[in-house]
Amino acid sequence: MEPFDMNENSEEYAVQDKYRIVICGANAYDKKYYFNKKFDKLPSNIKEELHIICVLFTEECGGIFTISFTPFGHVEFDTRHEEDDLFYDEISARLLIKEIRRKKSEMIDALSIYFRVTFLHQNPADLIEGYEEEEAADR
Repeated sequence: MEPFDMNENSEEYAVQDKYRIVICGANAYDKKYYFNKKFDKLPSNIKEELHIICVLFTEECGGIFTISFTPFGHVEFDTRHEEDDLFYDEISARLLIKEIRRKKSEMIDALSIYFRVTFLHQNPADLIEGYEEEEAADR
């Protein structure tokens, strides 16, 4: 699945950003991790993996890192920092997000399917078939 590109359609991005549902996040300033209880039914290994991703991200880059769903079921990563944070590394943050997307693509796709089935009530067979077709086209 292609990540949502905010440069292609900024109006649609603004709508998606407004209605995002945060799954989890970590804050390097407060040294805290947050997990949205709406997603308690996720398997424990996925919840642990999300926890690890968030905490390691903030340990490496600093700032605040969140993982969320757009209204259409896309998984998005977001990082922010305080203006006076001289230790925040924006370049490393963007590179690390790309690496997470690459290394965890199967988990990200599974999360997207979970959200679309559970919250958007889409047919799982159609979603899985669509991912299989995309994988075949990528080969």
